[in-house]
Formats: sequence, C-alpha cells, structure tokens
Amino acid sequence: MATVEQITKDLTAAMKSKDALRTGVLRMAKAALMNREIDKQAPLDDAESAKVLQTLVKQREDSAEQFRKGGRPELADKEQAELAILKTYLPREAGEAEIAAAVEKAVAETGAASLKDMGRVMKVALAALSGQSVDGKKVNEAVKKRLGG
Repeated sequence: MATVEQITKDLTAAMKSKDALRTGVLRMAKAALMNREIDKQAPLDDAESAKVLQTLVKQREDSAEQFRKGGRPELADKEQAELAILKTYLPREAGEAEIAAAVEKAVAETGAASLKDMGRVMKVALAALSGQSVDGKKVNEAVKKRLGG
C-alpha cells in the first residue's frame, strides 16, 4: 500500500478514535504529501513520499531542540510525540554499520583521498543508502572520520 493511502486510512481511524494528536499529525503529513504531488503534477512513489516525510521529521527534530534550548519542555515533548508518529511511516533507518559500509564503498569507487573529495563521497554514499531512512549528518560524520577529518 502506498504511503499516502496508508496515511489516509490511518487518519480515518485516528478521527474515529478521537485521537487528536495523531489526527493532527496525519493531517499535516497528508497535506505535505498532497502539496508535493500538486507541485510534481503526478502521483508520488514511496521514495518521494519518504523524502517528504523525512523533511517533516527533520523539522520536528529541529523544533524540539529549539524548544529545549528556549526552556519550553512541554512544547519539545509535543514535537517529540509528533516525531514518533511520523517515524512510523518512514522506511527502516540505516544503522551505523550500513552507513560505514556505504562510505567505504563510496571512497573506493571515487578514489577519494582527502576531505576535498567529501562531496563526491557523500553523493555516492547517499545514493547507495537510498531506499532507507538516512540522517545526512551521520553520513557526513562517517565520511569525515574515514577521510581523516
């Protein structure tokens, strides 16, 4: 089942069970997906849907961090709750070992020798990890570590 269809189905269930938080998060996610479909003028595949949802997750993570810094733990907790709901619709997250293996393979493919080659290595490593949920910061850190940064 496509991500948009699954979210629509779960949204209906959340509305019937009067789960306000889940209903709000799923409405927001569905709206973001529909807006992306309108921009593209074609239905989204699962990879594109995952990218949109990953953006929403990143926004929630950043917001939660800012709220904690600003001394607003109740708002940070709300963002964390939304984050947990959104993550259930993302593909499995790549582990440290998978990221390290992808970086190692990317270094071998590109012949990278220093941090000057970081952009090429990042591009190849992220392409190798496509289809999984990947945090670009983790890949960036792994590339820096591997290239001696």
